[in-house]
Amino acid sequence: MFKRLKSRKEKSQSNSKIKLNKRNIEVPDNLYKKCKKCNETINWSDVENNQFKCPMCNHHFRLKSSDRIKLIFDRFEEFDYSDKVSDPLSFDGYQDKIKKIQDEEGINEAVITGYASINGVNVIGIVMDSYFLMGSMGVIVGEKITKAFEKAISLKYPVVLFSASGGARMQEGLYSLMQMAKTSAVVERFNQKGGLYISVITNPTTGGVSASFTMLADIILAEPEALIGFAGPRVIKQTIKQDLPEDFQSSEFVMEKGFIDKVVDRSDLKDMLSNLLVMHG
Repeated sequence: MFKRLKSRKEKSQSNSKIKLNKRNIEVPDNLYKKCKKCNETINWSDVENNQFKCPMCNHHFRLKSSDRIKLIFDRFEEFDYSDKVSDPLSFDGYQDKIKKIQDEEGINEAVITGYASINGVNVIGIVMDSYFLMGSMGVIVGEKITKAFEKAISLKYPVVLFSASGGARMQEGLYSLMQMAKTSAVVERFNQKGGLYISVITNPTTGGVSASFTMLADIILAEPEALIGFAGPRVIKQTIKQDLPEDFQSSEFVMEKGFIDKVVDRSDLKDMLSNLLVMHG
């Protein structure tokens, strides 16, 4: 009898599968994801509706530049910039890789710059995108940031910059490292003209980007638990031969050491920026 019941159950399951297949039910790949912090499986639509934060533990997921712009700015008119891919070293396969990412992400480089406003206050907006070659800084990224600050100088607009980068772009070698000096120089010119520069550090911001324009702002904010540093924790640990604190290079750790001014939850970030802009005229 047990065998007959088991057989009927298996038959029922088999029929059920056939019916499902006939209905051609498709489950979207990104319907559910596991949070890296709390390991809970969460509905991705709940994350999107919560400003791309985990509804269980408030973990801040990485944002594409387009999503960042929608969350923070009332309007964003991108600057016209049509320079071709910079490939000074003729790096094998580099141009094809860039073209593929451009087609997939719908942006031409790892940073978007433009005229923008936050709660009615006009600014020059600069938004880096870690989904474009990890937000690495090459010649064009450096040039776009430099031109954005130059426009801010001529218009006397404040600058609000969101960083997200793994550092300088290795495919462009020394040319990418030169952008550190180039962007730092234009920030200094902007500062001498009395411009207000607010930097918002997001996860991750490392390498040459963290060692140049990102840390030269008048006010430096950061999202919770963002990785902020120059060299990675493993490199530092191997160099100094010491164990590092558990939260080493997190935005909270960096704020405690005095490198940034405040850690701000993504839900509060737009109002915080608006208040700072109004406060500083």
